[in-house]
Amino acid sequence: MAGKRDQGLLRALGPWSLASGIFSMIVGAGIFAAPAALAQALGAWAPLAILGCALAVGAVAICCAEGCSRMPTSGGIYGCVEAAYGPLAGFICGILLLVGDLLACGGVAAALASGAAVLAPAAWGPVVRVAVIVAVLGALASINCRGVRRGGQFVTLSAALKLLPLLVFVAVGLGAMHGANLKLMPTGSPAIGRAVLLSLFTFMGMEGALLVSGEVRQPNRTIPRGLLLALCAVTTLYVLIQIVAQGILGGALARSATPLADAMASINPGLRLLLMAGAALSMLGWLGSDILATPRILFAIARDGRLPALLGRLNPKTHTPNAAILLYTCAGALLAITGTFAELAVLSALASTVLYIYMCLAASRLQQRGTALAGVPLNFRWVKAAAAIGVGSMIVVIALASPVEILGLALLVGLSAVLYLAQTRGRLARESP
Repeated sequence: MAGKRDQGLLRALGPWSLASGIFSMIVGAGIFAAPAALAQALGAWAPLAILGCALAVGAVAICCAEGCSRMPTSGGIYGCVEAAYGPLAGFICGILLLVGDLLACGGVAAALASGAAVLAPAAWGPVVRVAVIVAVLGALASINCRGVRRGGQFVTLSAALKLLPLLVFVAVGLGAMHGANLKLMPTGSPAIGRAVLLSLFTFMGMEGALLVSGEVRQPNRTIPRGLLLALCAVTTLYVLIQIVAQGILGGALARSATPLADAMASINPGLRLLLMAGAALSMLGWLGSDILATPRILFAIARDGRLPALLGRLNPKTHTPNAAILLYTCAGALLAITGTFAELAVLSALASTVLYIYMCLAASRLQQRGTALAGVPLNFRWVKAAAAIGVGSMIVVIALASPVEILGLALLVGLSAVLYLAQTRGRLARESP
């Protein structure tokens, strides 16, 4: 099935483009707000929580690298899980991935537009908000419809642009810290569980970037390298940001709504504007990565005969799934216009935990079977240990969610299974004489 799914796609993405896509999908708007919530719950211990979450996501990343190096197909985790556990499990993962990314796309676009609308006169705010959503998502869809290389180039550029203000924050902030602000104090905040959830959610996103696995050069080598480069860079950056923010603001960090901007404002008001612009660039870069990657899940499921065939067609000139890109972008715009980031984010993040559990189990099974569709795979010796750490960590994350959130996640999984069974029964009925 994977060969049919990838037919006509161009394998044009190298390790730096893939790593940039993963980095851009992980480093979104959350890092500009997360340090305050972490400080509120954990104080100066927060960097240790970041390292713990990096370990958990790193275990999942090893499984992703192992599985996708063995099954490098469009749809990423969807294709790996389907190969390991069959079409029902693959379809559930595909829907979870699609819905989760779509909710996040709408939420991030809404946040970006709301920030722009604040700068306009109050009477024009709603109009500006809608105009920004349509213009930004429309432009990103146009770039990606012109070819995967164009989309990859935009992601690489946006990753560099979003990184610049964060690097300035770290470089300038290191010289403005106060040692007393970094003193480790006991913490008994009841919000620790929520802080851990938030910290882990800031690491999520690699599953979206891996959707373009069918368009990666030498995937058995490029995918592991891209994951390693991106996660090492993200972990280092997050730890430094948390330490610098704590070192500058101290106890005020926990009370800040815009912690990085506030920290820079204490040094120079102009730097505050730079960090606010950086937040906007970060959201724009995330949206670019998402619109490059996530429509491939629509394309992959359609190629497998489980969605309308139009979504599985490629533009003969650019070799991109333009119908899937346009449908996904329109749906994201509709969610952005009608919702807010806060309303859309939690279920999106929780959906990733189920995907990660599936991926960890699938990687172990694919290695056990000896599956290898693109040369010598990663063949990580301790993949079973990595899978156990990844699965256990994701179960803990789900347990930290509220009962309503867990119920919503269960309903989404159940509805995905019902949808698969209904469309399979309908297809069999149509094919029977």
